[in-house]
Amino acid sequence: MAAETDQLRAEVKILEPENERELAAALAEANRDGLAVLPRGGGTKMQWGNAPARADVILSTKRMNRILEHAWADLTVTVEAGCTIHKLQEALAAYGQRLAIDPLWPEDATVGGVLSTNDSGGLRLRYGGLRDLVIGVTIALPDGTLAMSGGKVVKNVAGYDLPKLVTGALGTLGVITKAVFRLHPLPKNVYHVTLATADLQEGERLVLKILDSTLVPAAVQIRCHSSVQNGSSAPEIDVAFEGTEEGIASQMKQLWQMGKPVEGVPAVWARMDADAKLSILPTQIAETLAQISGEAVIHATGLGWIRQREGLGALRAGIEQAGGSLVLLRHALMRSSGLDAWGNAGDALPLMREVKRQFDPKNTLNPGRFVGGI
Repeated sequence: MAAETDQLRAEVKILEPENERELAAALAEANRDGLAVLPRGGGTKMQWGNAPARADVILSTKRMNRILEHAWADLTVTVEAGCTIHKLQEALAAYGQRLAIDPLWPEDATVGGVLSTNDSGGLRLRYGGLRDLVIGVTIALPDGTLAMSGGKVVKNVAGYDLPKLVTGALGTLGVITKAVFRLHPLPKNVYHVTLATADLQEGERLVLKILDSTLVPAAVQIRCHSSVQNGSSAPEIDVAFEGTEEGIASQMKQLWQMGKPVEGVPAVWARMDADAKLSILPTQIAETLAQISGEAVIHATGLGWIRQREGLGALRAGIEQAGGSLVLLRHALMRSSGLDAWGNAGDALPLMREVKRQFDPKNTLNPGRFVGGI
């Protein structure tokens, strides 16, 4: 990944504006000149999505890293897109608050980056995903307009819910310059436990039993190191609780009636540097894990991460046939497998193409990187 990123840096011009107006002006100039622009935050997920069809300018938010307003009494924060998640969480923690997400590489990942990749993590089980937590954004459009939710916007974005639209769009519609988030109090206590299971079917049943119970876990995940057919050990389930000591103790008592804890092994809350990301129904966990020949972590929400280099085409076909999706996260794997990042776009592709045309008619931003080559 590093070598490919270094090569990209050598071939394109890198701009690091100090504020959103400078960024918007630079983007407008590139758009007028017909240049392809790649927005970048911390650079942790530049491999996600297809490799851009063209790359002339990297537009970095590195210097736009301020926390603009923390309305602690209202549990909201306004922050520039280049602020790292770690910096933001440290500032909020001083007031006993947090943004309830656990994305990959928080020391380097930025606010704009995690929004663009929709990387919420396992806490979305209790607190919802980023689309639930973001309540406002400002984005720079390719023509240089600064469009904001709830404010004056250019005519071609009127009627769109900007925060939800740009979350997960990989910077193909506009460059996020700042965002407003809903916050939550820091939990008084956090407790993790790992449960043992006999096989994939029991693992799935236990996950579903936890979800259907009166328990209120912050996160639940199931881990499997390889497929059962290749001789894997049985999957393990990690559960995280947050709250008062009394509340957690009561929930733990109920949990012990459902599953057997793993003794002498510290609980693992796994986020891996994965080769692919999958999305399935929780009722398809056992079926999906049986098809995987590598390491896998699947959250109770149905979102999961796998480390597997071979057989990705067949794995994607099986997951898509069941109504799910498999997204590749490394350009080298896409080249070696002959697969694109996204797989079947379904019948939503025409609408997505039209939205792209409305926001970016000259195909300036990350051309070819998104679903269907958008």
